[in-house]
Amino acid sequence: MALTPKPPLSITTLANLTILSLLFFSGPSHSTQPLDKTQEQRFVDCFGDLIHDPLLNFTILHALGTPSYEEYFKAPIKNLRFINSTSNKPSFIMTPTSLQQISNAFVCARNASFHIRARSGGHDYEGLSYISQSSNPYILIDLNSSSIVIDIEKGNAMVQSGATIGELYYEIAQKSNTTAFPAGICPTIGVGGHFIGGGIGALMRKYGVSADNIEDVRVVRPDGALVGRINMGEDHFWAIRGGGSNFGIITAFQIRLVSVPPIVTTFAITKTLEQGAARLVERWQHVAPKLDDDAFIRIIALAADDKESNEKRTINATFQCLFLGGASKLVAIMDEKFPELGVKPEDCEEMSWIQSVLDFAGYGKNASLEILKSRKPQFEGSYKGKSDFVKEPISEKGWNEIWRFMMEGKDEPVVMIMDPWGGKLDEIDEGDIAFPHRKGNLYNIQYFMRWPEKDEQVAKRHLDWMRKFYELMTPYVSKSPRAAYLNYKDLDLGWNKETSTNYSDASVWGEKYFLNNYKKLAYVKGKVDPYSIMWDEQSIHPLL
Repeated sequence: MALTPKPPLSITTLANLTILSLLFFSGPSHSTQPLDKTQEQRFVDCFGDLIHDPLLNFTILHALGTPSYEEYFKAPIKNLRFINSTSNKPSFIMTPTSLQQISNAFVCARNASFHIRARSGGHDYEGLSYISQSSNPYILIDLNSSSIVIDIEKGNAMVQSGATIGELYYEIAQKSNTTAFPAGICPTIGVGGHFIGGGIGALMRKYGVSADNIEDVRVVRPDGALVGRINMGEDHFWAIRGGGSNFGIITAFQIRLVSVPPIVTTFAITKTLEQGAARLVERWQHVAPKLDDDAFIRIIALAADDKESNEKRTINATFQCLFLGGASKLVAIMDEKFPELGVKPEDCEEMSWIQSVLDFAGYGKNASLEILKSRKPQFEGSYKGKSDFVKEPISEKGWNEIWRFMMEGKDEPVVMIMDPWGGKLDEIDEGDIAFPHRKGNLYNIQYFMRWPEKDEQVAKRHLDWMRKFYELMTPYVSKSPRAAYLNYKDLDLGWNKETSTNYSDASVWGEKYFLNNYKKLAYVKGKVDPYSIMWDEQSIHPLL
């Protein structure tokens, strides 16, 4: 069962929390405190007693309504539709400097009836790492430690959860030009949330997703215990590799690095409807998932005004490729497997793997590697994402219907990003780790829309249109369940209402994210976090 929610403290009272804390710390011990203390004060007192350093308390705990709170709350937020949200915010933001402090936070959270959430990069599509749609009080633990240690000789790295993917790629490149790691394309994403949600990217057809390459972890369990793979139990280790933020706070990962050739090749070829985009996309579905696993060809499709006519709309479909090898070999493969695309030597660029990272991220292959360490997003604005998996090719007629809907949404800047499956993903069983999306999928679709306006009515219009588009796609995508990718979090699939949701209700969206792994994940949740201290709107309901 979940913790019983308590009424939130007023902002005025919270603003005075630091003064109250000083008075309490200089007064009687925790055991003799008045029984009518606020929920927040019980947590502060408990935490202060455990760390034995009241001054440290004020440097790592930031109460709602204080200046430091606003700084820590807003700085990492990437989705601006949540930055001034009226949704429930955390009562405290904690910026820990040790594992023991996180352990103490769990102990005191349960004592004071708080839930806990963790944030690494701030990219959660629905903002669930830092805001809540429910009134349940909670504490946000901001994972800001970002140490990365690369060991090329051993072929692994130790990465703290507060690091970004870009920082990881940068550090790998400083050690070797033939070593890489399979993870996402956006460099500002935090590794913590990305890895535990699966972690798809351009190397997944060769090496699997990020979660497939986790060798060990450092975890603070909800009972406060500090564990790693050797003593956490194999079921717990299984669950954190794709099961999301349900099983404690992972503070660091030991990951297996992978080999890449000194030269890789990329191309990006854009076709419009007038140039046969519908036919090429239909053909791509048959080719891309079956190519040699050294080849990754994704499609980025969006509606645009036709350059030849201001009154006409078209679809731009960009075929973007990463190939682990030279251009001549890639052209030969394309001539054999996908001649319709017409790839020529002059379309291809040879470069190092780290340059391909810059290229795919939109910086260009010649950009400074230092940009990978920047946490500033390339584009600012509000956004919404949804996802699907496709198991059967969509006909050209079906694509034309999809293109028509996209072109009619003239002020709806949606992008369809289609990543091919196959390769290594087909070789790993659905139940090997918690991330379940394996053989049988042709590709994944991300529907992504970003807009600069801050007006709520504009946001509502965009969100309503996205939902209609998602409904339009129903006949063409996976069914029973209609699968979704956890890292493209989507509250439209359903969510926990306060603490009343049961296992059956939660399975409506849980089975979309986790397929047949959902029930096992619920049992692991029951063992590791039976009181749902780590609770959010789409957390897994524990089976006891």
